[in-house]
Amino acid sequence: MENSRSWRQRLYIIIFQTDTPAGQRFDRWLLLTILASLVVVMLDSLSDVHDRYGQLLLNLEWAFTALFAIEYVVRLYCSPKPLRYAFSFYGLVDLLAVLPAILALLFADAQYLLIIRVIRMLRVFRVLKLSPYLRQANFLLTALRGSRQKIIVFFASIAILVTVFGTLMYVIEGPAHGFTSIPKGIYWAVVTLTTVGFGDIVPRTPLGQALSTLIMITGYSIIAVPTGIFTAELASAMRVGDQLRHDCPSCAKDLHEHGAAFCNRCGNPLFPRQVDQARGE
Repeated sequence: MENSRSWRQRLYIIIFQTDTPAGQRFDRWLLLTILASLVVVMLDSLSDVHDRYGQLLLNLEWAFTALFAIEYVVRLYCSPKPLRYAFSFYGLVDLLAVLPAILALLFADAQYLLIIRVIRMLRVFRVLKLSPYLRQANFLLTALRGSRQKIIVFFASIAILVTVFGTLMYVIEGPAHGFTSIPKGIYWAVVTLTTVGFGDIVPRTPLGQALSTLIMITGYSIIAVPTGIFTAELASAMRVGDQLRHDCPSCAKDLHEHGAAFCNRCGNPLFPRQVDQARGE
């Protein structure tokens, strides 16, 4: 009983604790496996490759599915709260990595081949499992949260602007030139303001063309506003992250608090040279 408990604890540290050497090795191998499975899925979508190597790709896909199924079962086994993990975001993502293959076994009739083809596309959900390993993504999330209110205000202003422009164009051009309603005019204003220019609706009158010129110039002037807001917040988040990042020379744990002199995991000094110099003095 004691050996089983210690074995579960070791598995938990390896699989769930990403700040240990064993956990980092497991994450690296899992990352390579996920990337390899995605390459197989992408190659299988190419008709020429599928015709020549379809059976090989299918065998590889089943091998990857078996590995992900084993990983999912092991995670349930070693998790202190299996149900909590199973219904968590990454638990559901792990389940989606193996669920399409299981469903494909249940729907083997010819009339369900199209359904199986759609279900197999769910395998791309494996890419969501890459997010825990992209530590830099935390900076992006922090920047998004910091710039959320500013971006909301910006988009609210844009919504008001395109509503006004779309209404004016509906009044100026009218149904005779394709602007059959105010929503149609708003659609044209959005397409023009974003400089996409589909060309399905175009102004015909001189006044309408003058207004469209104003909208295009406005679009060029404001299109960089959300990018600037997000870039400023991202730079601020990265500066804060650099201040908090101190790698422990003993256990390699990172993300210590700013100004910390000792590691909060192993207790060894973060800057041993400075400590030795202070003791020598």
